[in-house]
Amino acid sequence: MMRAFRSMAGKVAAGVFAVLMLVFVITSVDWSQVTGGASSTVGEIGGVKIPLRTYQQLVQNQMEGWQRQNSRSPSAEEVEEIRNSVWEQLIQQQSLDAEYRRRGISVSTDEVAAAIENSPPNELLSAAEFQTDGQFDIQKYQRWLRSSAAEQVVPLLEAQYADQIKQSKLLRVVTGDIYLSDPALWQAWRDANEKVTIELAAIIPRNAVPDSAVSVSDAEIRQYYDAHKDDFKRPATAYLSYVQVLRFPDQSDTAAARTRAENLRKEILAGAPFAEVAQRESSDSVSAAQGGDLGEFGRGAMDPAFERAAYSLPIGVVSEPVLSAFGYHLIKVEKRAGAKVTARHILIPVEITGSHRDALDARADTLEALAAERLEPSALDSAARSLGLSVGQANPLQKGSRVQVGFQVVPDAGVWAFQAKVGETSRIVEVSYAYFLFRLDSLTPEGVPPFEKVKDAAAIAARNVKKREGALAIATNLVKRVGEGSTLEQAATALALPHQRFGPFARIQPPFPNTRVIGAAFGLEVGKTSGVIDTEEGIYVLRVISRTPADSAEFVKGVDEYRARQIQAARQDRVRSYLAALVKTVKVEDNRAALFRTEAQAEEAASRQPRS
Repeated sequence: MMRAFRSMAGKVAAGVFAVLMLVFVITSVDWSQVTGGASSTVGEIGGVKIPLRTYQQLVQNQMEGWQRQNSRSPSAEEVEEIRNSVWEQLIQQQSLDAEYRRRGISVSTDEVAAAIENSPPNELLSAAEFQTDGQFDIQKYQRWLRSSAAEQVVPLLEAQYADQIKQSKLLRVVTGDIYLSDPALWQAWRDANEKVTIELAAIIPRNAVPDSAVSVSDAEIRQYYDAHKDDFKRPATAYLSYVQVLRFPDQSDTAAARTRAENLRKEILAGAPFAEVAQRESSDSVSAAQGGDLGEFGRGAMDPAFERAAYSLPIGVVSEPVLSAFGYHLIKVEKRAGAKVTARHILIPVEITGSHRDALDARADTLEALAAERLEPSALDSAARSLGLSVGQANPLQKGSRVQVGFQVVPDAGVWAFQAKVGETSRIVEVSYAYFLFRLDSLTPEGVPPFEKVKDAAAIAARNVKKREGALAIATNLVKRVGEGSTLEQAATALALPHQRFGPFARIQPPFPNTRVIGAAFGLEVGKTSGVIDTEEGIYVLRVISRTPADSAEFVKGVDEYRARQIQAARQDRVRSYLAALVKTVKVEDNRAALFRTEAQAEEAASRQPRS
């Protein structure tokens, strides 16, 4: 049958092919054919060298699928996420392929053919080509498989289905021994259905013990740092300078937007349908698609300026331009009933335009020409002086994060910063309110910073250790007061400790994630008070107010259905754990960072090449 599928010549239906390419990436890799010299590889996974060309093609496939789904090009951070996703998929696929070989798991062409014919991909179930009376028609799908249109798609399906069948066989082996006895099922049922209500007093060391009550010496701080160095480990951190050319509308932009709105109003008054002009011109894309229709709304739902106009305009009259926080509106009220209004609008935003836009673009172009993508650190300072711009400092940037300037997040530069050399400048980064140019001033590698760099943090941590000792003494006093006859609430109030009632709640849906507190809540008898419960999050004392036991009769009535659900959940947990452990067994050498260079570095490398 596979030969029959492939023998048909012709072109694939573009829509179906595009859908499948969104899901088809890594299963196309034939690991037996993946080879490459060290100079052309991005790394090694499980002893297999990954050619740069193979990796780049997989990334490109993924990016094209991403663009189809999002209708835009990805940002630098999103490109980095795609690259990392492809790499992680390669690692997982190689770990699975190694496991298939170890366990002797294979798949025949007949198995693949039968799966393709009888189990269509989920991605195709809604394709228009295969619908009859609004329902998926498997006969249309099977005829299509043998048509020339399927020629390019079937090989993709073969790779995808072969991998899925092998995974299914492997996971059946991995989960085949899972069985839940009645006692185990009852325990799970009870965890989900038994409920308790408790009162809880909390002693949080940093709050319960004031700083003034604890002192730490320099020697104690240093001793804490030396004993807990792993706690101070930091990711790689970049320190950036920047200049910015702000892009805010001025009076000329406001006037231009009003003039545009006035001209559209004249067009409507001259006979153009309001709905047609809204569809063509309005920046409110949601309402524009409906001819500007906003539906019915009440007071408080709209911008105040818009609302004042909507409640005062005569029915059917097109307003003069109304300025709101979103720009200028032309409003046409179609109905008012009581406090409700039905209206249409056209939104013309106030945007940078005309000579103002040209001037800002020219300023950004000059900044780019003077300082963008340079390896000389002085380029940024020289450009700033020339253009009368201030040089600022961005927030420290940890690897994997986005650049922040104050409270504003700036895209793309976060990826560049960890590819750049110290002193290098970025390309111009354009956001809605500014053009930015960054310089990498310094880079702190991943690891434990020197003591002096984290002394303040170490002092806080060392002080918190002593605070915990004081908090434990307070908790012991609390328990003592309860033992002497006070209620838990009275004792907590006397010691100025937080006290709160929780519940009823089940073990698997607690109101807080502290497992030791939850264990004590379900382990104590009703009316009993616990001792001191010392946890990393804090120190607690609780009393069980009431307990509602799980209904054993309800359990017996639905035990078979419950068993099936629990076994399915157990299998899913086993699969997740198994796959995570499998990936960790693969030896990985990742050299990608050395291969992806900034434009400035690439230009420098090219300039060093001997000329022919």
